[in-house]
Amino acid sequence: MNDKNKQYLFEQMPVPKAVAQLSIPTILGCLVMILYNLADTYFVGYLNDPVQNAAVTLAAPLLLAFNAVTNLFGVGSSSMMSRALGSRDYDAVRRSAAFGLYCALGCGVAFSLGYSLLSGSFLTILGADEITRAATKNYLFWTVSCGAAPAILNVVMGYLVRAEGAAVHGSIGTMSGCFLNILLDPIFIMPWGFDMGAAGAGCATFIANVFACLYFQGYVLLKRGKTYVSLRPELALCGKAVALGVCAVGIPAAVQNLLNVTGMTILNNFTAAFGSDAVAGMGIAHKIQMVPMYAAMGIGNGIMPLIGYNYASGNVKRMKETLLFTCRLSLGFLVVATALVFTFNRELVALFIQNETVVALGGSFLRGLSLALPFFAVDFTGVGVYQACGMGSKALAFAVLRKIVLEIPALFILNRLFPMVGLAYAQFVAELILSVAAVVVLVRMFRRLEREQAERLKA
Repeated sequence: MNDKNKQYLFEQMPVPKAVAQLSIPTILGCLVMILYNLADTYFVGYLNDPVQNAAVTLAAPLLLAFNAVTNLFGVGSSSMMSRALGSRDYDAVRRSAAFGLYCALGCGVAFSLGYSLLSGSFLTILGADEITRAATKNYLFWTVSCGAAPAILNVVMGYLVRAEGAAVHGSIGTMSGCFLNILLDPIFIMPWGFDMGAAGAGCATFIANVFACLYFQGYVLLKRGKTYVSLRPELALCGKAVALGVCAVGIPAAVQNLLNVTGMTILNNFTAAFGSDAVAGMGIAHKIQMVPMYAAMGIGNGIMPLIGYNYASGNVKRMKETLLFTCRLSLGFLVVATALVFTFNRELVALFIQNETVVALGGSFLRGLSLALPFFAVDFTGVGVYQACGMGSKALAFAVLRKIVLEIPALFILNRLFPMVGLAYAQFVAELILSVAAVVVLVRMFRRLEREQAERLKA
């Protein structure tokens, strides 16, 4: 995509078409990512061994912690790139991309080393017991000890490519790894293949992420001179202004993810008290909920370049049109998804495991989790707007409100009032209150921007 096409996309293309062009590939990429997570659960579930399913569930918070790095350098760098594009500072665009790329690589290597040295402590924190410890450790060997760096780089490079408007290529890279993972899962997991169980799912994920990274490297090399993403390490020495611009958005986004990890770890520890069947049921329910949730997240992430560009160029009207159209689109989809998931909860869980106890528990959990879905339409879109505009402090405030103030206390209270079953409703309580706060803050933000624009026009 040349500069004139990018400029037309960001400045003149009708908002619905621009949102579709940026968001559809991003949504597909997000959905395929969750599909390969579901593939792990699906094929491990075919073993009909709750311990193997519990291992994948218990490992999830540590894998989710990867997102702290991808948010720091993926969200942070892509936001800085979009704003620099809007202000026509193309050197800052290139340096933001290189800074994010090489910092992500360094953090991925550090993540692998840190876990490998302290694996015993991590397994205890994650809630693994004598029954689930070995399976969880084997799964994490491939996904973290070996796979942290490619898993992080895969996502970060997708962010960087999408930030300059090449959403299709960004999603193809991610999707190629995901499809390979789905193909490899049964070969590595099932008894007729390598019979590795949960560890096989981790090995397949590792190979797939390496493949996706190679795709992105090939894309950058082939598009040399036509892309702002560069593999030149000297560009990572970006200067104070670019580094601060990346970190102002990236650090709050990373903290937001770490709070998500904390919340999931607490949830898993609460659920583990009720046995491996409950852990497996909660894990499957969460994976199913993540399908529509990731679609909403994909819409929010997809519009970030469009919002950031027009924020930097002062086009408040186009920003507002983008936000309103996106919220309506996301809300309509999530209301339908909630109705389907709530109605067919047991049938959906039964797709992943044939254990009747796990199906009953998972269906009960899924009903509660599904109620939170409609509120993601506002919550994810709002956070995407703050991140795109460089308002990292607002995104951080919402993360603290979501987890520390609302969801984690709700886990303690609801589990006390309604043991085990109440755990699935904590997210609904948090997202309901958060969506009201998001609407208030967004309305005030746009009123301020419109007022400032009017004052500039008068001057």
